[in-house]
Amino acid sequence: MDKLEIIGGPTLSGQVRISGAKNAALPILMSSLLADGPVILENIPHLNDITTTVKLLRWIGAEITFHDGVQLEVDPSGISRFEAPYDLMKTMRASVLVLGPLLSRYGRADVSLPGGCAIGARPVNIHVAGLRSMGARVDIDNGYIRARAEKLHGARLILDTVTVTGTENLMMAAVLAKGESIIENAAREPEIEDLSEVLCKMGAVIEGAGTEKIRIQGVESLQGANHFVLPDRIESGTYLVAGAITGGRVRINQTRPEHLKVVLRKLCQAGAHIESGNNWVELDMRGQRPQAVDVITAPYPDFPTDMQAQFCALNSIACGKAKITEKIFENRFQHVPELQRLGADISIEGNTAVSCGADKLTGATVMATDLRASASLVLAGLAAEGTTIVDRIYHVDRGYECIEEKLAQLGAEIRRLSV
Repeated sequence: MDKLEIIGGPTLSGQVRISGAKNAALPILMSSLLADGPVILENIPHLNDITTTVKLLRWIGAEITFHDGVQLEVDPSGISRFEAPYDLMKTMRASVLVLGPLLSRYGRADVSLPGGCAIGARPVNIHVAGLRSMGARVDIDNGYIRARAEKLHGARLILDTVTVTGTENLMMAAVLAKGESIIENAAREPEIEDLSEVLCKMGAVIEGAGTEKIRIQGVESLQGANHFVLPDRIESGTYLVAGAITGGRVRINQTRPEHLKVVLRKLCQAGAHIESGNNWVELDMRGQRPQAVDVITAPYPDFPTDMQAQFCALNSIACGKAKITEKIFENRFQHVPELQRLGADISIEGNTAVSCGADKLTGATVMATDLRASASLVLAGLAAEGTTIVDRIYHVDRGYECIEEKLAQLGAEIRRLSV
């Protein structure tokens, strides 16, 4: 099992290119099942979750072709299976996104309940309720969601809570349903807009993606399309925090600053000097130690839960005391005991982590428990004195493309250890 070895201390400086967004690429790959022809995608990140999705699509019967390492082509014409087995679903929550496309296009889907990061409950009840409202027969039996429908029909879907994957699954189900569907209390994330964009290129009729109300007029069929996946806003924020936690100067390229507004505002509160252009952001700490910042996670456009752990790491060495309150997932502070091993002064009070910035962190062996927790441990290792070993980094490989290579470009002393 691979590990990362980090020798802390260097002040990061330089530029790094941001990869395509994992959380956009996964639903877009699933959406290719809806098309009558090939879907060609660019800016797909090289991640373990993408590899798992490709395996799933191939198992179902789609033909996947990589062109010059730049384009990924999905040809769904050979689909002959309508089941997503547990062995392919157990490592990735987003795998449930195969449910809506299979049911809408082929009238049946047997999808294993998904796995993924152990950060709390992410139930599929909203997905199931929405599909039932559209006329599907859905049962949960022996760990599988079993759905059937001769033809889905449009419906008004009022989501009990804001859910990104729930919104995406119901969008993909609705585009081929008969009549109009309205999704209320929809997720507003940029990844929702990116999914809508590719579906519209295929011929879908969608209005309001990126707002609380999405209106979809079902069509008879969808054709193939070409699409460039938007850049990853969470990867963007992570590398900016890497610059801030080391007192450095980091520029990220091929990003979208408009998707980072709240994160940039918090980094400014931490003492960072921020400049940005059309597709770049530069952070300069001017050698200064960051100031502690309070954070409350909430659905987009507020502070993302996927950046919470990174700011826990930042606050662990910042000047002052701060609180980070997690309102999305109930079990997302598993990185805190590992940060404490490095010397962080953090206490948990309900759904809030209270940090008193330590004068220094000291390297130690720590264990990643989930995707974003692993990123926080890497960040803390960059700022710690001595050597930090981050174990179980298959978590980080699920969401960060070549993280050690990109950090090395910025001057970090980091290498992968294969055991």
